Amino acid sequence: MKHQRTIEFIKETFSTQEFIPLHAPTFGGNEKKYLNECIDSTFVSSVGKFVDQFEQAVADYTGAKQAVVCVNGTNALQIAMIALGVEQDDEVITQALTFIATANAISYLKAAPIFIDVDKETMGLSPKALSDFLDKNADVKNGQCYNKVTGKRIKACIPMHTFGFSCKIDEIAEICNKYCIELIEDSAESLGTFYKGKSLGTFGKIGAISFNGNKIMTTGGGGILITDDENLAKRIKHLTTQAKVPHPWEYTHDAVGYNFRMPNLNAALGLAQLEQLPSFLKKKRTLTEKYRSFFEQDDQIHFKQESENETANYWLNTVILPNRKERDQFLEETNKNGVMTRPIWTLMNKMPMFENCQKDDLTNSQWLEDRVVNIPSSVIL
Repeated sequence: MKHQRTIEFIKETFSTQEFIPLHAPTFGGNEKKYLNECIDSTFVSSVGKFVDQFEQAVADYTGAKQAVVCVNGTNALQIAMIALGVEQDDEVITQALTFIATANAISYLKAAPIFIDVDKETMGLSPKALSDFLDKNADVKNGQCYNKVTGKRIKACIPMHTFGFSCKIDEIAEICNKYCIELIEDSAESLGTFYKGKSLGTFGKIGAISFNGNKIMTTGGGGILITDDENLAKRIKHLTTQAKVPHPWEYTHDAVGYNFRMPNLNAALGLAQLEQLPSFLKKKRTLTEKYRSFFEQDDQIHFKQESENETANYWLNTVILPNRKERDQFLEETNKNGVMTRPIWTLMNKMPMFENCQKDDLTNSQWLEDRVVNIPSSVIL
C-alpha cells in the first residue's frame, strides 16, 4: 500500500486506531452551562441575550463594527446580496472552485454566476483573472458595471477564502471598486484567519461566516454577517426578522422579509465556542506543524501552508498530489483504512444547473481539482 506510512502517521498523531473524521467539533468550555442558562430562561428561539452577546463578541473578535447572525452561511450570502441590491437577471462574479453554497445563494435570487479562475497558491479568486475578464468584458455606465457579452448588470463579486486560506483580497477589493462592483467575502471557512493584519470578512462591504458543525467553531448550524456599515447592518437585521416594523403588539411588515435569525440556543453554543477559539487556533497550528514536518520528507506530496501575508486558521489541512490518478489512489487508501480524506470540490461549471454560465478558461481551477485533498484536521485535545 503506497500511502501506509501516511495513514500510520495520522493515526499516531490522533492517538487512535479507530475511524478519524475530517473535522469533528470540540466541546470543552461553557457550552453546557450556557445552553442550560438559555433553556432555563425559556428564550430558546431568535430572541435572547446570547444572540446579542454572540453578535457583539464576533464583531469584537473580527474588528468589524457590526455583526448580524443568520441561520446558516448560505442564507448569510443570500441576504448580503439582497441588502446590496442584487436583483433578478443580475450577474455575480465568483470562482468555479468553491463549495456549491456560493453559487446556490446567487441562484436563489435568480441572478447568474460568472465563474473566474483562482490562483494556484491561494486556491482563491485570482485578481489577475478577474481584472483580465473585466477589462475585456465590462463597461461602466452611470456608476454601474455591465457585461458587454450578455448586456446584464454585474452587480457583485463573491470571492471565497478556500479552507481558511486568504485570497489576495486587497487586490480584489481595488478591482471591484474600479468597476463599481459590490464586494462580498465568502468567509465561511476563514474565521480566525488574518490577512495583512485584518480579519477576513472585513475587506468587502460584507463578510459572511459559517458556523456549521464541521467549521473551526460551531453553533450547530448558523452563520453571521460582518460589516462596518451600521445602516446596512440594521437593514440586514430587519430583513432577517421578517421585515417586521417594531411595535409592542401589532404585526406590520414593510418589505418581503426572511426568517433567517439564529436561535438563542445556537448563539449560546457559539458564544462558548468563540471563547475557546484562540485555544483551537493554537492547537491546530501544533497539528499543522506536525503535518508540515512529516510531508517535508515526501517529494510527491505538497503540504499547503499560509502565505507570508497571512495568519491562517488551518481549518482543513490540505495536500496537493502530483496528478488525479495519484489523488484518487490517496483517497481510496486513506478512506478504506479509517482515515477520512476528501477531494476539493468539483468545479461549479461542471454542475448541470451551472454548465451554461459564463466563465474564463479556469486553468488553475482544473489543475487544483485534479490534485487537492483535505486530511484530518480536528482540534487535538
